[in-house]
Amino acid sequence: MSSSAPNKTGKTSKLSVTELTIFAMLGALMYCSKIIMEWAPNVHLLGMFIVVFTVVYRKKALIPIYVFVFLTGLFNGFSVWWIPYLYIWVVLWGMTMLLPKKMPTVVKAIVYPLICSLHGFAYGTLYAPAQALLFGFNFEQTMAWIVSGLPWDLIHGISNFAAGLMILPLVNLLTKLN
Repeated sequence: MSSSAPNKTGKTSKLSVTELTIFAMLGALMYCSKIIMEWAPNVHLLGMFIVVFTVVYRKKALIPIYVFVFLTGLFNGFSVWWIPYLYIWVVLWGMTMLLPKKMPTVVKAIVYPLICSLHGFAYGTLYAPAQALLFGFNFEQTMAWIVSGLPWDLIHGISNFAAGLMILPLVNLLTKLN
């Protein structure tokens, strides 16, 4: 049994029930990992999971990402803080999708954590456009908002790098399990 949806070429891409179940569980894993890590502000495993799922599942990685986004809104409230979640995680997915598929292992071991870290360092800047639109910030206010969050982005980037060191082993493990 499978569900189908037309893709941009007009052909039908099929997702098996097994894939849908796995992706739902991976999205729930992302959400649970964030809840477990809430004691440490801006320290979480989400960037690591997004890179891992993107490397392994490519376009289909959007499914667990948006399961996570939906669960976050469902359990924490669909409020204005949640709106950037609709795009902010896709930036990391897109950065990962742009990486060459065939890189030497030593390059992957460096690039994956760096991409993950870069997203953490840029998180406040990526979040800023939604803040500016939702709260009517002008350019100076938006820049002040970004600058005031830089210490948190520093923590976010460093912790994403540390979590990113687990990406390659998890990619290898998930690839074997598939």
